[in-house]
Amino acid sequence: MPTITVRRAAKNDCPRMLELINELAVFERAPHEVTVTLAHFAESGFGTNPVWWAFVAEEAGIVIGFALYYIRYSTWKGQRMYLEDILVTEQHRGRNAGRLLMDQLITEAREKNLSGITWQVLDWNTPAIKFYEKYTSKFDGEWVNVSMDI
Repeated sequence: MPTITVRRAAKNDCPRMLELINELAVFERAPHEVTVTLAHFAESGFGTNPVWWAFVAEEAGIVIGFALYYIRYSTWKGQRMYLEDILVTEQHRGRNAGRLLMDQLITEAREKNLSGITWQVLDWNTPAIKFYEKYTSKFDGEWVNVSMDI
């Protein structure tokens, strides 16, 4: 069985990452919600002012998963990593790619002296919840998600 490796994402990974984003949107029952273009996605991560960073998991030279994050600021905690998405393709789950990605995020957060990592998970996504429970994650059911399209 080929080895799974994790590395920093590169601009040429963007098309594959966008494929995986669309795969995630289908899983989350919202494929119509993905409206970002490849050009905007690539510019946002690899342009003159990147706003996101990512790691990819590869097997035999093919990207099978990724973890994309950005830095947010908490007035209570300071700078924190926000994990926007972590995804491993369905056929590659259960082979430690998710763990490798999450461990890399933790290492990155520590190296950048961030105060922690935050993210969201859908309440019906039991496999993801079980994955996050393996870490020292705290689940907070008190806050309500709010967004505004402009």
